[in-house]
Amino acid sequence: MIKSVVFTLAGLSLLIAQTLHAAPLRVAADPIPHAEILEYVKKIDPKLELKIVEMSSGGINPNELLASGDVDANYFQHLPYLKDQEKALGKTFSVAADVHIEPLGIYSHKIKSLADLPEGASIAVPNNAPNLSRSLHLLQDKGVIKLKDTGNAVTTLVTPEDIVDNPKKIKIVQIESPQIPRALDDVDAAIINGNYALEAGLVPAKDALGLESADHNPYANLLVTRPELLKDPRIVQLAKDLTSPQVAKFIKEKYNGSVIPVATSQHD
Repeated sequence: MIKSVVFTLAGLSLLIAQTLHAAPLRVAADPIPHAEILEYVKKIDPKLELKIVEMSSGGINPNELLASGDVDANYFQHLPYLKDQEKALGKTFSVAADVHIEPLGIYSHKIKSLADLPEGASIAVPNNAPNLSRSLHLLQDKGVIKLKDTGNAVTTLVTPEDIVDNPKKIKIVQIESPQIPRALDDVDAAIINGNYALEAGLVPAKDALGLESADHNPYANLLVTRPELLKDPRIVQLAKDLTSPQVAKFIKEKYNGSVIPVATSQHD
């Protein structure tokens, strides 16, 4: 009798696992380029059933959806942002794949080059800690400001208080990332994440006055899941698809340098 119960429970567990793995994989993603890339994956791998949950700008946090079990994975963020989110939410997530890089760019409706920045110019930057720090490093790389040496640029985040040289007395204006493209007419320049630049009709490779280098860039956009799903066959397959030569070719051709496959940036 006991053996029969054990066998029944084992069979039930197997049935539940098979049912879970057969269900559509729910992935939260930003509309551009993430959801577009996932739609391409659906075309080249129809056996992998994906349910793409597009996230509107300023909407629900995809990491909260993942933590609560409302989605099985998300695809929208880089590692420093993920680590910041883990601290904020008190959760631990797992990275299934590094997929692509969206170089951060500096844009303006008022000037044609960074050399034209006027004294006291205002520059809008993302207000979340990882992308604020990333933006300040970009401004330093382009010679606009100088930061004090804080060590590793990824693990040690900087703020405007870490600016030690600001010859043009630039004013840093912190705004929520999705809203920055709308602020372009109100500031002298703005630093915009690649996905929001694309959604606003900007072409980073062409329109940016200054663009982050893709070489050894630590801000690759990730496929993220919960630890218990990391070895789920659907997650494993999606990670394989997203890092495949086919998807890399699609990204290179569709975005023309504005979105860069990780494999390309590592080996070019």
